[in-house]
Amino acid sequence: MIETLNGIKETVNYKKIKGFLLFDNVDYEAYPAHWHTPIEIIVPLKNTYNVTCKNQTHILQEQDFFFLNSGVIHSMPALSGERLIFQIDYALLQNISEIEAALSSIPSTLHISASNAPDIHECLYKLMLDIREEYFGEHILSGASIYSKVIEMLVLIGRKYTGEGIKADVTHTKQQEYTAKFIYLCQYIQEHCTEDITLDDAAVLVGFSKYHFTRLFKDFTGYSFYRYLNKKRIEHAERLLIDPEVSVTEAALQSGFSSLSSFIRMFKIVKDCTPTEFRNMYRD
Repeated sequence: MIETLNGIKETVNYKKIKGFLLFDNVDYEAYPAHWHTPIEIIVPLKNTYNVTCKNQTHILQEQDFFFLNSGVIHSMPALSGERLIFQIDYALLQNISEIEAALSSIPSTLHISASNAPDIHECLYKLMLDIREEYFGEHILSGASIYSKVIEMLVLIGRKYTGEGIKADVTHTKQQEYTAKFIYLCQYIQEHCTEDITLDDAAVLVGFSKYHFTRLFKDFTGYSFYRYLNKKRIEHAERLLIDPEVSVTEAALQSGFSSLSSFIRMFKIVKDCTPTEFRNMYRD
């Protein structure tokens, strides 16, 4: 199923519908540790299926819904059965700032089942079956229909899991208030990440003291403020590096880095490869 693998990076080829790739998978084969830019959703239809991420193995039962955010290293052993494996081009979602902000703040992996999320599981499972029907059917506007169902999925997931890290510390009302503020801030960072944004600036934007903000932001996103800012700058740089006319130095400066050396160092921390290696992998 993995057609293009360079090191551990998979390049996904969207053949049928641009931006979406769906396998109704019955192959008895193992998939080694790898990562890719697209979001991935795995739903077993017959028999259990295992997915290992960050040294943790998730055992998926039939109809469970497993969400993998962009860039997560994962592997899957050879197991019999049938499962849907759905990949979604992350670039399709970056123009919807609320969705992009939610994806930045929810856990990188989510194992959703009828027992742990009865309020959204049934709807997510039905949406996956509808997507399968659209993908393999002969319908007009199938790409648009799939896109609308993907957005519906992400709204359900975002509303349930965004801001999970701060729920234990505050009342429900405060959690909603903080979540709204941090979604706004994540949108702001996405739009202004190439500019000089300081931690003090960010704290003022959402009305917290610097020290309170530092803790809450880490709880909300899972990253320190500057690590999150640099992550967004690297994502911006990735889009520039795809263009062979843009040099690595230009990509660094246009992404908000003051020097080429700091850009290369941070790129390797975030992506586990250099900008040049990333560019070569993408070309391959």
